[in-house]
Amino acid sequence: MSANERISVEITDGVADVRLIRVDKMNALDPHMFAALVETGNRLKADKSLRAIVLSGEGRAFCAGLDTSNFARMREGGEGPRVSSAGGSLEERTHGICNNAQYAVWVWREMPVPVIAAVHGVAFGGGFQVALGADMRYMAPGTKLSVMEAKWGLVPDMAGMAIMRRLAREDVVRELTYTARIFTAEEALAFGFATRVCNDPRAEALATAREIARKNPDAIRAAKRIINNYSDADAGAILQAESSEQVKIMGTPNQVEAVTAEMEKRAPRFAA
Repeated sequence: MSANERISVEITDGVADVRLIRVDKMNALDPHMFAALVETGNRLKADKSLRAIVLSGEGRAFCAGLDTSNFARMREGGEGPRVSSAGGSLEERTHGICNNAQYAVWVWREMPVPVIAAVHGVAFGGGFQVALGADMRYMAPGTKLSVMEAKWGLVPDMAGMAIMRRLAREDVVRELTYTARIFTAEEALAFGFATRVCNDPRAEALATAREIARKNPDAIRAAKRIINNYSDADAGAILQAESSEQVKIMGTPNQVEAVTAEMEKRAPRFAA
């Protein structure tokens, strides 16, 4: 099965509109969806013309989480090495620091351009973790979310543990992980998981992506590198990273164009 049977991609003026399209299953994660997330992410990472990405789900939900047929297979049990729902051993590092399922989320963290998840309906378990992979999360009012793995006797294992700790207080992460309770977009905003609650998250995410696309792409990519690579570093390392990235940008054609366009009150014309 090809990636475009699970995910659609439309690119306009440097903005990629990426949509999960397994509508009949509320975009649930099966092996084909995992593969499509990884394949699509890797393809977009290589596109130098890209400026921003919006990630959303078609139909009634962003993503309902792991396809429940996987849990039926778990019930059958059996000894031996545990295999990821995305395929491959859980402990094998297939993509740098990640296994295959983790990389379906982490690939969006590694994306050199900003990613905005537009979330509606539900984002449960693995679906919530996919949303966590984005730089920002815009959510529709009343959207239901859950760190649902404990319901099935499991732990979050798609990079959720690595990302949640950066967004919310530790006690909040613990409570949601231990209980698997469903919470709303409004709660997610208070916790730090949602960036914005809005009536049409996809439309607002696309508007933000277009605004980002009008900025110097070299500066946006540099800013994401600093945030990604130095958020846990000491102040000295962050200050050095700021200076090093700035030196690479200052005086370059795109930086000069940003200044010129601003002074001339016109849209900038950046090189890829």
